[in-house]
Amino acid sequence: MTGLQEHATEPIVPLRRPGRWVAAAVLAVLAAMAANFVLTTPALRLDLVAGYLFEKSIMRGLLLTVELTALAMLAGVVLGTALAIMRLSENPLLRWVAAAYVWLFRGTPILVQLLFWFFLGAVMPRLSLGVPFGPEFFSTPVNVLITPFTAAVLGLGLNEAAYMAEIVRAGIGSVDRGQREAAEALGMRPALVYRRVILPQAGRVIVPPTANETISMLKLTSLVLVIGLPDLLTSAQLIYGRNFQQIPLLIVASLWYLVLTTLLTVAQSRLERRLGRSDVHTGGHA
Repeated sequence: MTGLQEHATEPIVPLRRPGRWVAAAVLAVLAAMAANFVLTTPALRLDLVAGYLFEKSIMRGLLLTVELTALAMLAGVVLGTALAIMRLSENPLLRWVAAAYVWLFRGTPILVQLLFWFFLGAVMPRLSLGVPFGPEFFSTPVNVLITPFTAAVLGLGLNEAAYMAEIVRAGIGSVDRGQREAAEALGMRPALVYRRVILPQAGRVIVPPTANETISMLKLTSLVLVIGLPDLLTSAQLIYGRNFQQIPLLIVASLWYLVLTTLLTVAQSRLERRLGRSDVHTGGHA
């Protein structure tokens, strides 16, 4: 026992890992080379980057990018939740419709979907509501109803709903079935069971991937370039189309995307920590 006690009092010496120091040195050299390239390459025109960073059209494009991200994610979350509930329904028709929606919108490129909504007026000049083979109560040109902004929200939001449906379905599936059975035994209606019992618990599984989807959506908004909507990237393109300074303007757009994704990442980390603390507290009370 004395020998064991003597060994127990000896300091613990961590293992030497020279590979870590070599990797750190290589990364430091690469970082220094990258910084030197940025600071010593006149063609990057950092003066133009600083000059256009807060230019009015860039700021308007930035605001439009944020609006598109928020509206598309709102549409995706709401419709995706409804689709997830439909896929878990006992009604086979609802399950088939939801599965067909997810199959269609996940199986076609989002760029195609954006162009489809933008050019919908070519095949459907007017949208009418009324009695079949009878009078019309409402009629309007599709090009008036579906503006480029509306087409962007529809294309991004409906596509996002297909992915959110799978995320929400996985979250609902993580809730113990006994929770639903207990709520139904108390006489709660299915809609109330989902709203009061299932979705609040599924939120711990749904929120982290939804935050990732929001960050991805922020960058996907750059695709509205193809329908001429003046978002952040399109605004930068319009400027370098006049002054032919492509790289400085692309750096301006990239810097703003980095700022927004950083803010969203910080918000995601804080939200996940808060959910983690609520899980710990719930486990402690149990």
